[in-house]
Amino acid sequence: MKASYIEDFNTWVDEFSFFTEVRVRFSETDMYGHMNNTVSFTYFEQARIDYFRHLGLLMPSTQDDKVMGIPIVADLQCDYRKQVYFDDVLRVYTKIANVGNSSMDIHYLAKNQNDDVCFTGRGTIVQMDPRTGKSVPLSAEEKARLAALA
Repeated sequence: MKASYIEDFNTWVDEFSFFTEVRVRFSETDMYGHMNNTVSFTYFEQARIDYFRHLGLLMPSTQDDKVMGIPIVADLQCDYRKQVYFDDVLRVYTKIANVGNSSMDIHYLAKNQNDDVCFTGRGTIVQMDPRTGKSVPLSAEEKARLAALA
């Protein structure tokens, strides 16, 4: 199965460097011991937060009157390639794939302890004004910094 956001799989995989490690908990599995298909999105969220923290792009407080925009998820997609089981250890890789005017496309790759690709994903993060609920453009500095990572 080929995901529409991946042109050349090996090249795409080689572009990842940052990852977060997670262990599949019993509560995240079904009665057959398989990871529930909704859990990948939770792992994407954790990996994205850790990645942003690593980049120094910490989530601003919505209580701060000076905050012009906060990152929100506009869409999220996951493509499953291999089953994941209770107690598997996953490395969830994260990278910025594209930067737009007020958004960025984030890609994800999850590999198990045997280095097998289990699932891939992508999502659009939009900078939103917490007061108006509308998207706001990234500053030229933010855009340049993020584009350098893509």
